[in-house]
Amino acid sequence: MPAADRITSLVDPGTFREFEATLTPGDPLGFHDRVPYPRRCAQVRARTGLWESAVFGTADIAGRRVVMVVFDFAFLGGSMGVVAGEKLAQAAEIASRECVPLVTVSASGGGRMQEGAFALFQGAKTAAAISALRDAGIPYISVLTDPVIGGVQVSFASAGDVVVVEEGTRAGFAGRRVVEQTTGRTLPADFQTDAFLLRHGHVDIVAPRRELSQCLARLVAYAVPARRAQDCGTGDPVHRAVPRMLQDDTDPWDAVVAVRAVHRPRLAHYLATVFTDTMELHGDRRRDDDAMVFTGLARLDGDPVVVIGHNRITDGPRRNSGMASPAGYRKATRVMLLAARWSIPVVTFVDTPGAHPAADAEADNQSAAIAETMLTASRLPTPVLCVVIGEGGSGGALALSIGDRLLMQHNATFSIISPEGCAAILFSDSTKAPQAARALHLRATDLYRHELIDGIVQEPPGGAHTDPPRAADLLATALRRHLAELRGTDGRQLVARRNRRLRALGGDWCRPGVATDHAPGQDEDDRG
Repeated sequence: MPAADRITSLVDPGTFREFEATLTPGDPLGFHDRVPYPRRCAQVRARTGLWESAVFGTADIAGRRVVMVVFDFAFLGGSMGVVAGEKLAQAAEIASRECVPLVTVSASGGGRMQEGAFALFQGAKTAAAISALRDAGIPYISVLTDPVIGGVQVSFASAGDVVVVEEGTRAGFAGRRVVEQTTGRTLPADFQTDAFLLRHGHVDIVAPRRELSQCLARLVAYAVPARRAQDCGTGDPVHRAVPRMLQDDTDPWDAVVAVRAVHRPRLAHYLATVFTDTMELHGDRRRDDDAMVFTGLARLDGDPVVVIGHNRITDGPRRNSGMASPAGYRKATRVMLLAARWSIPVVTFVDTPGAHPAADAEADNQSAAIAETMLTASRLPTPVLCVVIGEGGSGGALALSIGDRLLMQHNATFSIISPEGCAAILFSDSTKAPQAARALHLRATDLYRHELIDGIVQEPPGGAHTDPPRAADLLATALRRHLAELRGTDGRQLVARRNRRLRALGGDWCRPGVATDHAPGQDEDDRG
């Protein structure tokens, strides 16, 4: 259903007022698959009449004011890039300022690959926005419509106070085809359907389309009296960093190959060499203990820290993929909250190709587990320092990358999708992975230049694997410096600064659009 028709079906006639209607994305990566990214956007804009994948504004539902964000699948599969992330963040801020509920209606295939890490980090930005709403006590109602997959489901769509799914919708972390190809298993016919979601406790209500308006009206009626205007805050200003330039002659594909090498030091090495008195903490207190995520107490130069990281093992009999299940992310969330209660800083280590894409992970609500980890990290009133030590893949990596500072080892990578996956989807040829790697800007120097990370941890000449003890020394030095700068800061100040940092991600690449007379249907290739 087009966004305009969806809005008409849900709100009181004549009450919707759209904001930032002509906001359009820049092209931070200079991305080119079959056609350059700006041209692709122009083609879809001409065909659909939409400026972007998300529409937002204020409206009345049964006489009660709400802020609403509606995704339209017709615009590049409803994918979330910097503009959709910015609109969601602005919508949450307006809802908080006006003390009215936020309602989102999602239909999305996930993050927008053409914007690479900029799109990926909108997951952090939107998760922080929803977390701030929670802190302010603002009601948030999320409506899922067919389909909702990946970044949108992980960051905010699964995190509503109440989650309503329209009858006939499929929603989850990874799509059916991805799960079947990854696991080699044929999935049941009802996988990720509305019945599946309800049976496994992922959603509150399944509503037929004809009853969705009435369902929302009843929910908003319950939600609105819960707020009092005098309780609302005004928000913090957004900080813009000075652009940073770095030269790196490493071919991005070579960086991908190197970071996947079996001999690269992983979390176990740094636990043994950087920290002392380590005590591992097990279990998510709900269902399972996932060994893919390490959580525990440790000391750095005698000072206590909580360590959370992807426990990737690339050789030997205990070799694993480093792809965590929902239990792993729930365990991470539980231990983050423990760190807050005990006033201990958190250090996270990121090293995963992505979260585990399997049927049982979907049944256990992978999306909501990752979303809760991100929401928790964004509001934790204790220092959070994150380091990418290997491969940072998609939402599974992003979950442990939200904090006061995000660092990357020099040869680490961070990307919205693997180069192979990007090549298969956008180039229709997985052998073009090296070309995709170059287009995705996934090296540490790329992300630092784009102001998506806060620092680069140097490695020994030739890489961390050439001198693991020296790599540990360099990492420990960086951890000491950043933790020293963060320690002693009031928890409220930490959260405010952290969320200003997250709020600014990708914002410089949103710009007002200019209407043209370009007629729909003029261009032949508008695939996303």
